[in-house]
Amino acid sequence: MPRAKKPRRRARLIVIALVLVLVAGLGYGAYWTVSTVRASYPQTSGELALDGLSAPVTVQRDANGIPQLYADTAEDLFRAQGYVHAQDRFWEMDVRRHMTAGRLSEMFGEGQVETDAFLRTMGWHEVAQQEYDNELSPETRAYLQAYSDGVNAYLDENSGAELSVEYAALSFENDYRPEEWTPVDSVAWLKAMAWDLTGNMQDEIDRALLAGRLSEEEIAELYPAYPYDEHAPIVTEPGNGTESYSAPYTRSEEYSDATEGLSSQLGSLSETLGEIPSLLGPNGAGIGSNSWVISGDYTTSGQPLLANDPHLAPSLPSVWYQMGLHCNEVTEACPFDVSGFTFSGMPGVIIGHNQSIAWGMTNLGADVTDLRLEKLDDGKYLRDGEWVPYETRDEIIEVAGGEPREITVRSTVNGPIISDRDSELADVGGTAPVDADAPDRGSGYAVALNWTALTPSNTMDAVFSLNAATNFDEFRAAAQDFAVPSQNLIYADTAGNIGYQAPGDIPVRGEGDGRYPSPGWDSSYDWTGSIPQRDLPYEYNPERGYIVTANQPVIDPDEYEYHLTEDWSYGTRSNRIEELITSTIEEGGKVSMGDMQDIQLDNHNEMAETLVPYLLDIEIRDDYVSEAQQLLEGWDYSQDADSPAAAYYNAVWRNLLQLAFGNKLPKELRVEGQCLEVPPADESEPLEDLNGNTRLIEECGERSPDTAQPDGGDRWFQVVLGILEDPDSHWWQTPATATEDGTFNRDELLRRAMRDARWEMTAELGKDIDTWSWGRLHRLMLNNQTLGTEGPGPVQWLLNRGPYNLSGGSDAVDASGWNAAGGYEITWVPSMRMIVDLADLDGSLWINLSGASGHTYHPNYVDQTSMWAAGEYLPWVHTRGAVDAAAQDTLTLTPG
Repeated sequence: MPRAKKPRRRARLIVIALVLVLVAGLGYGAYWTVSTVRASYPQTSGELALDGLSAPVTVQRDANGIPQLYADTAEDLFRAQGYVHAQDRFWEMDVRRHMTAGRLSEMFGEGQVETDAFLRTMGWHEVAQQEYDNELSPETRAYLQAYSDGVNAYLDENSGAELSVEYAALSFENDYRPEEWTPVDSVAWLKAMAWDLTGNMQDEIDRALLAGRLSEEEIAELYPAYPYDEHAPIVTEPGNGTESYSAPYTRSEEYSDATEGLSSQLGSLSETLGEIPSLLGPNGAGIGSNSWVISGDYTTSGQPLLANDPHLAPSLPSVWYQMGLHCNEVTEACPFDVSGFTFSGMPGVIIGHNQSIAWGMTNLGADVTDLRLEKLDDGKYLRDGEWVPYETRDEIIEVAGGEPREITVRSTVNGPIISDRDSELADVGGTAPVDADAPDRGSGYAVALNWTALTPSNTMDAVFSLNAATNFDEFRAAAQDFAVPSQNLIYADTAGNIGYQAPGDIPVRGEGDGRYPSPGWDSSYDWTGSIPQRDLPYEYNPERGYIVTANQPVIDPDEYEYHLTEDWSYGTRSNRIEELITSTIEEGGKVSMGDMQDIQLDNHNEMAETLVPYLLDIEIRDDYVSEAQQLLEGWDYSQDADSPAAAYYNAVWRNLLQLAFGNKLPKELRVEGQCLEVPPADESEPLEDLNGNTRLIEECGERSPDTAQPDGGDRWFQVVLGILEDPDSHWWQTPATATEDGTFNRDELLRRAMRDARWEMTAELGKDIDTWSWGRLHRLMLNNQTLGTEGPGPVQWLLNRGPYNLSGGSDAVDASGWNAAGGYEITWVPSMRMIVDLADLDGSLWINLSGASGHTYHPNYVDQTSMWAAGEYLPWVHTRGAVDAAAQDTLTLTPG
């Protein structure tokens, strides 16, 4: 067996050497060798001294480099966790903390100044400091300090390329050196999580942008109501099945007061919000997650099974780091025997299981942000008829290779003024409609951001409480502290119970419902408090025997008195998961671990099941197009990577959306580079030329391919379903599909979409349809999120991996997302997959998007990626005997 490893190691060294030859062509060769790349590979066996330990800590790594840590005290455990995280992922940690502090310019120079200015304006790091100083328990503060001490011990021993090869590349640009890690650096990452999982801010902006071109009725058609009669919410048996909530929530009507006139200004805001922070990838609609738990009454093991796969933008290394944290003896003073997925840079386990319970998370999507219009004048802002001084603070942004920049941050009672950070953003309030009694607009209103994450909380306490919880009551108590980001928490325990809890700091509004910008000068639009924790929905051992969360509504609003949001995922994934579970249960079967894997990897396209019969009914006279149409005959609607039918169908779907909707959207929503000829928007310009012909100007889209509309997600499923039986709907009408007599209808548009898709696939995949495959279109690139995207080409080759041809689709359970407006490249993925067997914790399964190591060409850099892409899993051992049996390397950290 040892001999089998040597050729792979030699091959890896040869590849490194070849890449370094390319690097040398850029002038780096005098400094870079194979040893430069391998200098950061950490010691994983033997002994190392670690200052501050009270007793030795054992670190056992399996063949995939996944560490399991054993310590006598909790402080020793987290000190060792910090050290091990730094061994494998310090570059990622360092970039993260500079992002959350608004200090990326110190590492990467001038290009990050605007990003830093926006992040400084929001003040994530300052809020994290307040949380550490005033909100967290003494135990949490001690754990954070121990973790920081472990990180700093590693920094004391290593520098430059010894930390990561990226530092060797960075040293050519500036003299950057990492500084000490602090507990606040860890706490601040919670703000980045919360930003990535904010609720409906993008939808709020998009609706306002649409109002510049579409009517209220048309916008409603593009944001249809959730189909509660077809797709169930999460909670249908509140509490233990006997509880009910108070009077239903009543929706506010705001459209007429807050939509007209917000065009280019909100487009600029949308662009900025989409890029800050760019390292986290796209967020909002489309980005979701799956989790479900099944009672032991319906499983082959007789105990619950729990699955989770959060959907996030792909990155290399993965955002997750697998790890086990074990007290040698579980006591009140050292209560941890937990393993799962961690964030490098944060102590504890975010998602996973301990010896008694398992838990998973999906984004709840509650509306926790509001944009507030502010009237400013001479250092003051208007508030309920009085002028109040706004607060200011000065920030200095240090810039690698450049001069420092100074900015002034202004804040009102409603939050920081984000419109100060961009010359275009300053115009957001320039034309925003307001009531007749609003203050004079003058040169325009400013815009402040009200966001729950900017209020200090003790969410970090919840991480450790979840890790130590042993029953549902303790789980719910921990969830009460999980303020931001608001998540759907599912639960199972070894006693056979299952449950769900909706946690979070979710605001209760006065006037309005947060769908549009609101007047900051009127306190009646303020938040009046938060939903009481006792009133947040939960379930415990529901009679149906399972709980599914996939970003669908938490509860039917007719049965709940509080407003959570209206911008949910439309239940395509949750409905499919429930369908697969109940099909087994209703036939008298039991769900096995294999069944759980099959569900997690299901790539069925629900929209295709409805749309394909319509496509096959279209008469196609062109044999070349008809040949492609025939691929859909007998197709089972699965989106396997090798499927020609899936490739053609998704191309038809993309073209259908473009024809029916894409060309009718304002430029702020369309993909960049997509240009149309439209009448002048400025009413002062003539609509006709001197010959009486309609005057047209070129208008080009402004959105990135990852965030443009129509993105093709399950909201658009519902939109198309709403008009599919109306062949004469105005949405089917477009000049490109007019018949010879000048009429428009559904069938003509579907015919044109199939024709355009055939020609597009020919250009992309060739003339021979037998060689087509969905995976050749639907490809994943794993890019290092800093130098892998912005660094010199050979450095990118050194750090990046791919492409990988994938199965799945945007709203399949196997959600390898793509944006139909931008193309077929993958924009989000199941960032990890896990399945926990509460009957046999050592029989659980997990897999990560990338490997444990953040060091390029390390054996554990991407060793899990091919397995992940193929739908395979790794065994997830937990008990000491199983960990010992799986261990490949053992490192003992001894007191220094």
